[in-house]
Amino acid sequence: MRIPMFATAVLLGVIAGTAAEAHAFLDHADPRVGSTVPTAPREVSLTYTQNLEPAFSGVEVTDANGARVDLGKPSFSSSVMRVGLKPLSPGAYKVRWHVLSVDTHKTEGSFTFHVGQ
Repeated sequence: MRIPMFATAVLLGVIAGTAAEAHAFLDHADPRVGSTVPTAPREVSLTYTQNLEPAFSGVEVTDANGARVDLGKPSFSSSVMRVGLKPLSPGAYKVRWHVLSVDTHKTEGSFTFHVGQ
């Protein structure tokens, strides 16, 4: 009785683990999530856990007043999305992103970073 229960638990764990990996999650960002950078970056770079579908993925960077400070259309390289930035003043900035992974799963999120002290 214990062996079938153990086998079932292992199988469910494998299935759940596979499902969790079936989405493109943000792995890391530059500037880092929640960080304070001393000088204004020229771009935001977002790296995901899976390759992206560029036609259905995007990013928007705004200042504290909600004005867009990104340069528009991002560039893509496999699992990395980059967008250029206008010259930034000291302050808080919000990055909002949405992506579609090559396996057709959507994810989205946001984070902030600060420029200056």
